[in-house]
Amino acid sequence: MKIKKVVCAAGKTGFYFDDQRAIKKGAKADGAFYEGTPVTEGFTGVRQAGESISVLFILEDGTIAHGDCAAVQYSGAGGRDPLFLAENFIPVIMKEIAPMYEGKEITTFREMADRVDKFVDPKTKKQYHTAIRYGVTQACLDAVAKAGRKLMAQVVAEEYGTKIADKMIPIFTQSGDDRYLNADKMIMKEAEVLPHALFNHVADKTGLKGEKLRDYVIWLRNRVLEKRVNKDYNPVFHIDVYGTLGVVFDNDFEKIADYIGDLAEQAKPFHLRIEGPVDVEEKWAQIDALKKIREFMDAKGIDAEIVADEWCNTLEDIIDFSEAKAGHMAQIKTPDLGGINNAIEAVLYCKEHGMGAYLGGTCNETNRSAEVCANIAMATSPVQTLAKPGMGVDEGYMIMYNEMSRILALKDVL
Repeated sequence: MKIKKVVCAAGKTGFYFDDQRAIKKGAKADGAFYEGTPVTEGFTGVRQAGESISVLFILEDGTIAHGDCAAVQYSGAGGRDPLFLAENFIPVIMKEIAPMYEGKEITTFREMADRVDKFVDPKTKKQYHTAIRYGVTQACLDAVAKAGRKLMAQVVAEEYGTKIADKMIPIFTQSGDDRYLNADKMIMKEAEVLPHALFNHVADKTGLKGEKLRDYVIWLRNRVLEKRVNKDYNPVFHIDVYGTLGVVFDNDFEKIADYIGDLAEQAKPFHLRIEGPVDVEEKWAQIDALKKIREFMDAKGIDAEIVADEWCNTLEDIIDFSEAKAGHMAQIKTPDLGGINNAIEAVLYCKEHGMGAYLGGTCNETNRSAEVCANIAMATSPVQTLAKPGMGVDEGYMIMYNEMSRILALKDVL
């Protein structure tokens, strides 16, 4: 079967683009807005509506394969590709990428994904924007699945030699700043991993001595014990601290390990993961920092995990962090890896090399990219996958849960 035509549709995401550099320079929140002047190229406000592009492959039989191009919340920061705006990139897709697929036979996912994901412009020596590669490869996977009358998860399993999971992958829900009310939603729905909690400011959130984070962990433990209906419900506590522990403890890695050990005791009987304990603002220094924190934790028998996030963006980064044992788990931020083929390979690499695989992403995605990631999760079995898009808990959790439930119901029928 051939792809008859490629069509693009501008869309919105489930969250926003935030100018991280402007926020770090002091832009203040005002309701849902941020007051201040943007400093990152392309931004017209410190916070602005997230945008996406739906890439639609019209197949010969009239069916439509679909993927969504989307970029992370903090686009243009930390070496990432520039702000992803639909009006700027639809012409690129239609002029340069559509000819790669229009009139061409549907082959394998890996071959079709490589066309766009591995392409390097001979003049600029650059690849296409990560968001473009992300969305187009989703459409490729869907096209192969529709042509073969299969689930996307089945295609991934067949091409990568895996087995579709027999149960749903644990879903990690994120609360945003509303870390109390949204935690209640998570407990009510029995989210397997919670609450993210957004501890991204030392004085206001984490505490100058880490006391505010400690108090929150105690509150969360007590809240789960008080409100859970099913006594067998034992969620993992996964909290993102955005490098603030490095500030609190002046990058003394042993003190950070000891503090995490204390948090782990307060979290019991629930298991604790701390994402991004430090941010030393350079990849190899970050690898060394997380490696040392893990070594201290392991030597002291601390029953908790740390998760690599900052500076662990690409497939190559994930390989480097895994080989160095820089953390116990790596977040695979799906849009930052470009093609979803890279996300698949990242999960499999982590599993093969003793690193926990967290198939993550961003709140700033779409329902479609989330559905595709649910298929990848079911086919590759990471430790956990992110509820997305958005920060409202209910919507992202519903999308991921329901798609995985459908896969379970259909995988032995189709």
